[in-house]
Amino acid sequence: MTSQINPESNNYDAAYPVAGQDNNTIGFRQNFASIQQNFQYAKDEITALQTNTVQAGGNVFNDLNGAVLYDTNLQNQSYAYLDLTNSAPTANVDYAVASFQELTANGNTTVNLSNIPAAGNTAIITLSINATAANAVAIPYSVSIANVNAGNINTGIIGLSGSTFNFPRTNSNSAGVHTYQLITSDQGSTFTVTPLSTNTQPFNASSEDVANVGVVNLGVSDSYFSTAASEIATLPAGVNGQVKVLAMNSYVGNMVITVTTPAWSGAGTITFSAAGQACTLKYINSKWFCIGNNGCTFA
Repeated sequence: MTSQINPESNNYDAAYPVAGQDNNTIGFRQNFASIQQNFQYAKDEITALQTNTVQAGGNVFNDLNGAVLYDTNLQNQSYAYLDLTNSAPTANVDYAVASFQELTANGNTTVNLSNIPAAGNTAIITLSINATAANAVAIPYSVSIANVNAGNINTGIIGLSGSTFNFPRTNSNSAGVHTYQLITSDQGSTFTVTPLSTNTQPFNASSEDVANVGVVNLGVSDSYFSTAASEIATLPAGVNGQVKVLAMNSYVGNMVITVTTPAWSGAGTITFSAAGQACTLKYINSKWFCIGNNGCTFA
């Protein structure tokens, strides 16, 4: 901005008073008034600089209050981080505090978001979820975006039905960390959710060899069998939208899978009786549907 300080303004006379003669007091008053006005300009401009400009320093907090930064070259920047620790069943995520937040989930978790910017501005939130496992079956937990800016906005995740997405537990007692990026440009009316972790399953391809009398792991996309004799295993209930591939890798005896909540009538079993047999199941409306079959017997 252009400074208002002007030593030659407001009737200021730099040659006054004149030495060796009487000088009228009105000249002194005019000069003093001009000096006082310029001091006021200086005070106001210094205060504006201290209040409105970006300042450097490790302990300085700059609130730009929505000002636009244009044509910038950012280098060596970092993002604020907040550890929410054990957050189940509710995690309060304040976007104004940090855009990267970590929570520990030991069950289904409801996320309440606050300070999401107004529609027309894009908010990018990174959630790192440390998912604990209580048993050997990696049944997915769910994350529900229930509330945005305390306004009970009817949120939804683009590409999914409703405002809930699922993430798996590891099939051991060790923790599994899964990171997701949530993006909204309409103040939380809708979100795009993208998994960032390469170990996030079942979004990424992964497999297991199911043991006799075992439980099929829902945390991996593919499960196969290498039987040494006739064997059995169980497929638990999944989460809506989940796809599961079952396959006989090598055959000595049949593998019979007992399916929890099958969509077909009968005993709810799938029998694999030869190497190379496989089927693809999808969990729809709380039931396992067969959407592809190569030689398996459904009963």
